[in-house]
Amino acid sequence: MKKLLIIAGVLFVALGGFVLKTLSDAGQFKHLSPHAPGKCTPVSGMPGAEDITFHPSLGYAYVSSDDRRATLAGRPVAGGIYRYDLSGTTPPVLLTGSFSPDFHPHGIGLHVDPSSGAQTLFVVNHSRSEGQRIERFEVGEDGLLVHRASLHDALLVSPNDVVAVDAQRFYVTNDHGYPPGAMQVLEDYLQLALGNVLYFDGQRFQEVIQGTKYANGINRSADGRTVYLAESVGRSLRSYERNPETGALTLLNTLDLKSGPDNIELDAEGNLWIASHPKMLDFASYAGDLTGKSRAPAQVLRVTGTGADLKATEVYLDDGSQTSGTATAAVFGKRMLLGPVFEKDFLDCELP
Repeated sequence: MKKLLIIAGVLFVALGGFVLKTLSDAGQFKHLSPHAPGKCTPVSGMPGAEDITFHPSLGYAYVSSDDRRATLAGRPVAGGIYRYDLSGTTPPVLLTGSFSPDFHPHGIGLHVDPSSGAQTLFVVNHSRSEGQRIERFEVGEDGLLVHRASLHDALLVSPNDVVAVDAQRFYVTNDHGYPPGAMQVLEDYLQLALGNVLYFDGQRFQEVIQGTKYANGINRSADGRTVYLAESVGRSLRSYERNPETGALTLLNTLDLKSGPDNIELDAEGNLWIASHPKMLDFASYAGDLTGKSRAPAQVLRVTGTGADLKATEVYLDDGSQTSGTATAAVFGKRMLLGPVFEKDFLDCELP
């Protein structure tokens, strides 16, 4: 009996230690002091604007929108890609109205041809009938998206975000090693490094990074030499040197963000803007709440410098009062668009 009590005591202490470590790693003990760089205005009509990316010179953004609450409730409606003009002279324009009704966009990646200006948009699509896919669109003369290809592969287990290399090639993250379900939940709470990054070379998919803790947002430097990867559960930003011939990635640096990074966007100066989840378990609770009453804090980090000199500075923090579960922060000039995973509105914010 004494031996059993000792074993039970050891197991209890071990379990308690695991729970405390999980809470600490998830940021649950953090004290939040909300602040914003300027006025933020809600923009309606594009629910669940999980990813937003700007055309690098024309001052409008592409917005990936999907009503994920409706999907979770078993009443899915078609998502869409919108164009949002910062000038405010025109309302947001749906660019995929003629595409499939089974369209549930997630991460997006834009390529603009430096010589012709031709635009190609890659979109992660969680199709309910056809499985995980990457849709390739071209921007037509009328500005609407013309569908050119639907790419799928068994390696696309749980795709999250995509970054274009050119009009045919791209990288895509798998945030988990398991598809949605019980094993995926276990993967999160045990902090298992089962995510990866795939490279599509124009012909086939291949794994180029493995062993990541929730590979989330991905982007690249303007010169294409460096690829940046956000690890949400790993709470880090990884930088990789890219081989332009093979697409292979070699780790250069890992920056501890002490928060759960989501999507990565770049500004005109090459600075990284990362939307992040400072309390990961709050976000998990919020994501699973069909009523939408739960709230999760939202954070934006600006990362400056290069290589080992990368430095993260907090630009925005909200406790869930103004917005909730922000997944992307896209910047053009003195404007910052904050896209949430589930909210009905995104925020258009002023920068100093």
